[in-house]
Amino acid sequence: MNEKEIILKIQELLDDIRPFLNMDGGDIEFIKYEEGYLYVKLTGACAMCGFQDITLKDNIEAYLKEDIKELKGVINVSL
Repeated sequence: MNEKEIILKIQELLDDIRPFLNMDGGDIEFIKYEEGYLYVKLTGACAMCGFQDITLKDNIEAYLKEDIKELKGVINVSL
């Protein structure tokens, strides 16, 4: 996949994940995809959750990597 296709696929998969985060009062925002890394911002309840690292790595990153082999990792940024 080229970078544009990867970004579209990421956004599609984030839309699949979003309802689960929304149920707990949180959300995820796409920031950028660069050099194999996805930068996101966890918002709402997810921003303050003590389990955000586990949610990010074990759930979101693992889910995205199933479909996007080029993805090296997901990084939460605070803006």
